[in-house]
Amino acid sequence: MPSGHILVADDDAGIRTVLNQALTRAGYEVRATGTVAGLWRWVAAGEGDLVITDVVMPDDNAFDLLPRIKRMRPDLPIIVMSAQNTFITAIKASERGAYEYLPKPFDLRELVAIVGRALAEPKRRREEPEAPAEVMPIVGRSPAMQDIFRILARLMQTDLTVMISGESGTGKELVAKALHDYGKRKSGPFVAINMAAIPRDLIESELFGHEKGAFTGAAARSVGRFEQAEGGTLFLDEIGDMPMEAQTRLLRVLQQGEYTTVGGRTPIKTNVRIVAATNKDLRFAIQQGTFREDLFFRLNVVPIRLPPLRERPEDIPDLVRAFFQRNSSEGLPVKTFEPAAMERLRRYPWPGNVRELENLTRRLAALYPQEVIGEALIETELSAGASPMFPPPAAGDDGRKRVGPTAAQISGDGFDASMERAVADLFHSFGGASPQVGLYHRVLHDLEAPLIAATLTWTRGNQIKAAEILGLNRNTLRKKIRDLNLRGVASFR
Repeated sequence: MPSGHILVADDDAGIRTVLNQALTRAGYEVRATGTVAGLWRWVAAGEGDLVITDVVMPDDNAFDLLPRIKRMRPDLPIIVMSAQNTFITAIKASERGAYEYLPKPFDLRELVAIVGRALAEPKRRREEPEAPAEVMPIVGRSPAMQDIFRILARLMQTDLTVMISGESGTGKELVAKALHDYGKRKSGPFVAINMAAIPRDLIESELFGHEKGAFTGAAARSVGRFEQAEGGTLFLDEIGDMPMEAQTRLLRVLQQGEYTTVGGRTPIKTNVRIVAATNKDLRFAIQQGTFREDLFFRLNVVPIRLPPLRERPEDIPDLVRAFFQRNSSEGLPVKTFEPAAMERLRRYPWPGNVRELENLTRRLAALYPQEVIGEALIETELSAGASPMFPPPAAGDDGRKRVGPTAAQISGDGFDASMERAVADLFHSFGGASPQVGLYHRVLHDLEAPLIAATLTWTRGNQIKAAEILGLNRNTLRKKIRDLNLRGVASFR
């Protein structure tokens, strides 16, 4: 049976009682207090093999006490509990030497298990790093986000490679930036590169740089992102869009810790932390032969899945407040919500995730004079966002309607039958006259425009997702949007 002397500090008598009972049943001796001063007296007297403490106490903040405890008794494990379940709370607990952070309410069995692990581990001295600035880069009190905060806190003082997965708009780059800004490489550069935004034939040059004359147009040596990120963090966004040739070179860098520039011969040692992100299922991409399995396992050392906003609606009020505060720094007014309006936000499925919610708060702050936002206004905004982004395709220059089939035609009679009727109607409209030269390209154009417009509407303007659905390269899709004059998506990604 386990043994040890546990010191508990919490101003809630009920929590002290519950912890006392659970830990005593587990075989530990327990001594509990409701003040930081009481805890400090016991620790200074050499009592206790482990501390469990709340953060906010009536006489002091436990975070102010932790550095003193670690200086006096560096081997004493400290478990921090807090109802202030924020990213910064988890980071502060880790930065100030806590063995573990548990958000309230917590699972008693989990806490007892953590106590057992802490007492069983070899004692080791932990240095006290500099505390981070009081900012809130990631917001969320939901259980899913609390798990992510705890993972991030454990990763801050490591160089482990991290793979962040999640739908577009969930905040993958924010998490990557937080890993950098609060980690051991925060004094180095943070360099981000989006694989989907760079032409495939230029990705290797963008990553590794190139020498003068390495290819047509290479008039001078160019520094790549690896060199720019030296000593810091390289964030590889949309890693699933990386071409196979670049995947092979990246794998070599991860294996050997060095690379060569395009057109270069001398290996260059690299010292960067890699954080990758994707909104694709890379295991499916491996099955399809578009992503290397060995590269996946090199990148997927620590996987982090960001939940879509629809899976954590309880975080919406905190997110809204954070966005309004951020908007106010740009001169926009701060708004508040009626309870019914906030409840409507919670019920909405948020296909654009946190980014869509942020855009909504910016519109509300900029476009509406009322200080209190009601449900009717929210309903209007959400309904407008769900309506088609583009008007139906206009008639052609010759006055004839476009020939693309409607959704009803496709779902009712099948695509082939709909197209046959549309083409027959087109030729019937000529009235026996010969069609103008170039009919083939005009028909394809007339079909392509509504198809791309409908796909972009379906993805709410997300060009990366639309390109995936259509089976097009993103750069090809962007060119078609421009050529087809679908410029309404220019501000969407």
